[in-house]
Amino acid sequence: MSSPQEPPIPPMVPFAFVLGVIIWSTTPLGIVWSSESVHPTMAVLLRMLIALVLGLVMILCSRIRLPVTPNALKLYAFSTIGMVGGMLLSYFAARYIGSGTLSLIFGLAPIISGLLAQRMLNEPAFSKIRLLAFAIAFTGLGVVCFDRLGNDNNAWLGISLTLGAVTLFSLSAVLVKTISISIHPLASTVGTLSFSTPLFALAWLVFDGTLPVETWQPKSLYAIVYLGIIGSLVASVAYFYILQHLRASTVTLVTLITPAFAMMLGTLLNGETISLHLLAGAALVLSGLTLYQFGERWIPMGRDKKMSHRPG
Repeated sequence: MSSPQEPPIPPMVPFAFVLGVIIWSTTPLGIVWSSESVHPTMAVLLRMLIALVLGLVMILCSRIRLPVTPNALKLYAFSTIGMVGGMLLSYFAARYIGSGTLSLIFGLAPIISGLLAQRMLNEPAFSKIRLLAFAIAFTGLGVVCFDRLGNDNNAWLGISLTLGAVTLFSLSAVLVKTISISIHPLASTVGTLSFSTPLFALAWLVFDGTLPVETWQPKSLYAIVYLGIIGSLVASVAYFYILQHLRASTVTLVTLITPAFAMMLGTLLNGETISLHLLAGAALVLSGLTLYQFGERWIPMGRDKKMSHRPG
């Protein structure tokens, strides 16, 4: 009897994948631009308000159910950790480092998630290949940090904030895996936004609390609108859509592709400089991520040694 074939991939999936890469490549630059003349807490609050209002309208028009069961509420709460913690720290970090560096550090999310999953989900310890990948990626991060600190004494603050952001983002992703629930991607996004937006408002009151509208520049406002509509709603729906139809290992290719595009866009559109040290660090980080994602398929030493002792 032949094994059942995998269902064909819907024709919209490649489009959604490319769209996701484009959006996630432009998001770091959008964060930098939106914070140029608008306080970071207000910039992210306006972004979330736009996404929440549009999301609620879409929920009502499409009659998608927004569940409020204990499991659903727990999902929203866990997702809020990554949305609020990750975004707030990222917006503050954007004042000290460029969009390319921000995206590059966020690319470490799969490795950090893997480390947290070992502790929280009892997943197996890293193989030798993944330990090597971890060492290569964080060596590259060290090179990037050395380069940034050599050019700007305040860069350490931006790098530290981004590392905190990616850690909270990864923690949120691992916590979400502990919940078993079937929920529409748009409902999950709107539920999380409903939890997150009041916290963003509280952060604005604590860290700023002012409305100097006269100082807000069009570029920042356009970036906020773009991030609210495209970077939040469209990106979330595209991500969950491709996750439903592609293997997780294929979806994680986004973390390998977007940093390179983000650095290129930062250079072309925002005048960010790319030194040889930064290029070398980025190459190490991306090499480590590639090895982490695919090394165990390519190199036999990463596999369990028990395979070689299987009784014949």
